[in-house]
Amino acid sequence: MTFFKWTALGVGGVVAVAHIGVLGHLIKPNGPEYPVINFPAGDYSSYKVEADKEGYSIEYKANDPAILESQKSLSLDKNKKGFFGGGTESRREWRQDQFTMDGTRNLGGAVDGEGKSAKDIECIVADAGARSQGAMAGSSIAAGVGVPAVIGIPYVGWLAAGWVSLLGGRVGSTVGSTVGSVFNDC
Repeated sequence: MTFFKWTALGVGGVVAVAHIGVLGHLIKPNGPEYPVINFPAGDYSSYKVEADKEGYSIEYKANDPAILESQKSLSLDKNKKGFFGGGTESRREWRQDQFTMDGTRNLGGAVDGEGKSAKDIECIVADAGARSQGAMAGSSIAAGVGVPAVIGIPYVGWLAAGWVSLLGGRVGSTVGSTVGSVFNDC
């Protein structure tokens, strides 16, 4: 056989296989009868899909469980006998807390449009006030103690005094924020 015959046989074979592949693609049904949805999967996500020929329903939770609960109880009964007689003490406490998955305690309250609860907003306002008061106190202390120590430096004493005053305000603001967060339970 010549080169032309081998080439014609090869091209004919390729065309025949291609036709069989196209017919196979056209005959089989095109994909599933319900839509394919790829849900983002994580540690706390869950979804349930129910599909049939008439329709489908999807239930998806992106953060499940969103709230964890903790319950504590204390029951204390004491009989105290003192110098002037006896007494009894009976104390019963019950506490139920809810926690978010990042470990913070759910304090309840309404949530505004940005996702902040009333306690979060209260903490932000308290932090702003504490920073302001701390900055004022830090600047005052720096002006009374640090500025007289550095103002006598030749040529740059005035500049060093400004730096000390600014540093005192910044340190006071940070300390005020820390103290404010402790006192306001934030």
